[in-house]
Amino acid sequence: MTAEARFAERIEDLADRATADCAAFEPPADPPDEQQAMSYLRDGAGPAVSLYVEARTGGLMVHFPPDQYHALENAMNDWFELYAACYGVDVDADVALRKAAELLIDTHNIKDVAQILTGVPER
Repeated sequence: MTAEARFAERIEDLADRATADCAAFEPPADPPDEQQAMSYLRDGAGPAVSLYVEARTGGLMVHFPPDQYHALENAMNDWFELYAACYGVDVDADVALRKAAELLIDTHNIKDVAQILTGVPER
């Protein structure tokens, strides 16, 4: 299996999980639900951004066709929106995958990335 095919499979899995997480989301009765918010980052947005970093570094420079790139970016944004919703904040995330990847490389922390990009919680 080629690197492109392996990444395509992982992107499809992440996109499917983001869709399922959005469909299953129940707003917390008493926000914030920091534990649930972190699970969306740890199990969703973090792996999505990390996949992009992995594909674009280490000599790989894997090119994503537009549909795969947008599926991965949309999944990441879905998880950022769910993260914010766990704090009781409605965010329309429209973050470029590359921007999130650059922040992850700089901060080494997906929670910091989410906080910078969504403004949730306020700093």
